[in-house]
Amino acid sequence: MDAETLWTLFDLLLIISLAVLALVAVLSGDRRRSIVLFIIFGLLLALVWARLRAPDIALAEVAIGAGLGGALLMATLRRHQQTRDDFRHRPAWLQWSVGLLVMLLGTGMAWSLLLVMDAQPADWRLGAEAFAELDNSGVSNPVTAVLLNFRAWDTLLELAVLLAAILGIKALGKPEPAYVSENAFRDLALWLTPLLVLMAGYILWAGAHAPGGAFQAGALLAAAGIILRLAGKPDGGLPHNETALRLGLALGTAVFLLVALGVILAGNTLLQYPPDQAKWWILLIETAATLSIGMTLTLAFIGGSPTLAKDAA
Repeated sequence: MDAETLWTLFDLLLIISLAVLALVAVLSGDRRRSIVLFIIFGLLLALVWARLRAPDIALAEVAIGAGLGGALLMATLRRHQQTRDDFRHRPAWLQWSVGLLVMLLGTGMAWSLLLVMDAQPADWRLGAEAFAELDNSGVSNPVTAVLLNFRAWDTLLELAVLLAAILGIKALGKPEPAYVSENAFRDLALWLTPLLVLMAGYILWAGAHAPGGAFQAGALLAAAGIILRLAGKPDGGLPHNETALRLGLALGTAVFLLVALGVILAGNTLLQYPPDQAKWWILLIETAATLSIGMTLTLAFIGGSPTLAKDAA
């Protein structure tokens, strides 16, 4: 059996495993089991992205999908176990209907992906145009060029959505007391946190010419903050000063808007950077966005102000 056949069998095993995990996670009557299956699903999905040669998306899936998402679900379950209404108490027809709907949606998405992958190169018109203008984008990574040059306004709106979400989280009030781990995990956090920060810096810098960028780097910063939180540091490494915290959360969106205003005043259209300065504007935007994304995701896990979290611990 040659290597290509082995990889094909591995891909089929991944697809079947994802479908089974999704179905069992939705139909399970035990919420804790459903959350664990969801986390495993996210880890397997990261392998799928890696097989599709998208390591940056795989990294974001591990950090946000399986990591942050799973941690938030587990924290929510721990806080509200006394009011839980197990899914198993609902009618069987509803459980199977939801499960079948998820399977149908997944099948439809997979079919659409196969149709796109089977398309001829001539059908990839937008992709061809992006590659044709890549030299004028300021970066050599086509994904970064699309996100922060050709369709930068879309990324700006994504940062604005994150900012709006954190405003809603802060409006929920005082966070619950933090989970405090064993001392051994605290010692491990001392080693993991600097490593994650260094990796975030590298992913940010590499995004100009390789898979990476602000969202992936911000997810790594958030992972460092969450580890600090789980290790017994209630604030997750965020600043206690409320003004500094607000500035950090709004930094990504604010810098993006200022750059957009600056290029308009210079005589260009919205977010149309001068070709000889594009890479520096993109680096500035991505650096500010990385800090804001990392702080936003960490604060989402904390569930409120770091000062209130410290008081609640």
